[in-house]
Amino acid sequence: MSRGKSASPLAKVRGLGSAGEGGEHWLTERFTSVALVLLSVWFIGSLLMLPDLTQPTIVEWLSSPLGAVPMALFVITSFAHGLDGLKVVVDDYVHEEGSRIGWHFVLNILAIGGASFALFGLASIVFGA
Repeated sequence: MSRGKSASPLAKVRGLGSAGEGGEHWLTERFTSVALVLLSVWFIGSLLMLPDLTQPTIVEWLSSPLGAVPMALFVITSFAHGLDGLKVVVDDYVHEEGSRIGWHFVLNILAIGGASFALFGLASIVFGA
């Protein structure tokens, strides 16, 4: 099929459109953003309502389900949102396919590792280790 001067406008752009993956990624970033705003308000409000910010008070607060469950959601959502954002940066600025795959691998390992350490620390507080 010719894409020269005689081609119709549709033929000229065929195959140059969306890859069909951007919409889901866009929605995921928006949902995690809204969740992070709500969880940040919860976090700041909870800290302001504590009598003091000493370690025993924070441990007691995080030991309760009203402290631990939203904190776990905050950790998971934060790392997921950060990972999505950094992957977009890599996709935009790393043009070699092999390097891009390598950076995605490194970012996944760092995000999974960071979230795992944070959730392990939270679990240690919750279960009294």
